[in-house]
Amino acid sequence: MLNQTSVTEFLLLGVTDIQVLQTFLFVVFLAIYFVTVAGNGAILMIVISDSRLHSPMYFFLGNLSCLDICYSTVTLPKMLENFLSTHKAISFLGCITQLHFFHFLGSTEAMLLAVMAFDRFVAICKPLRYPLIMNHQLCTQMAVTIWTIGFFHALLHSIMTSRLDFCGSNHIHHFFCDVKPLLELACGNIELNQSLLNTVTATLGMAPFFLTLLSYSYIIIYLFFKTHSCSMLHKALSTCASHFMVVILFYAPVVFTYVRPASGSSMDQDQVIAITYSVVTPVLNPLIYTLRNKEVKGSLSRVIRMRL
Repeated sequence: MLNQTSVTEFLLLGVTDIQVLQTFLFVVFLAIYFVTVAGNGAILMIVISDSRLHSPMYFFLGNLSCLDICYSTVTLPKMLENFLSTHKAISFLGCITQLHFFHFLGSTEAMLLAVMAFDRFVAICKPLRYPLIMNHQLCTQMAVTIWTIGFFHALLHSIMTSRLDFCGSNHIHHFFCDVKPLLELACGNIELNQSLLNTVTATLGMAPFFLTLLSYSYIIIYLFFKTHSCSMLHKALSTCASHFMVVILFYAPVVFTYVRPASGSSMDQDQVIAITYSVVTPVLNPLIYTLRNKEVKGSLSRVIRMRL
């Protein structure tokens, strides 16, 4: 799978080279990682253990929490290690593996958000047919499908990137291995890799995004023209608001990173944006869903009381 290359490892230059700032950032990101794992782990636990939450909405929410734990684990532990290390190296295979799982989990989450929007569309606009349409078999099939598509999408990038020759510098101006920083270090023709990044990744990201917008546009139109109860309208919009906030937090930085022209990008901007969608978004998702969802808060309170 791998071509002969003079580079056997890469050096992740990270967020900053100021030693004092590295110590401070280590504490900050360690706390963020702990909250991410604890928060999403709590949601995953109550979704599995509480039978009252065994519905399609919470099934997909459990998938999202699982994705967020794995997504942050791909980048944060290595970043934390490099804050305390003077030799910030990652092996060639380790770099390709990190790249693979980063794109695997990221693309899967993009598609999952579209599926969650479709679930809300059916629940609000087709309430009588909702149990029939969103049955357990369909939900499982959709979950398996998006995880599978995400895996093979990432496999395409990891194989194509691993076949490049890296004969010059091995310094990656980033805190994790991603396609764009690696393409800048590659020798030879990278047009095919760049095309795959621009077309496949953009398509796989934008298609779920537009499907999500379409679902919510239809929901809003339906609610304003079909719902005459203010309380029902408020409840429906409140349910959708949590998910829509997650969509915006996820897509805004991703679009800015992968869809904009390469000539308009800088490494500092890319790192700030990458921190937003790989570190900040996973820690905010459980807060958004628990603070705005009475059922999740109630189930979490019951679990806490039982533990005490």
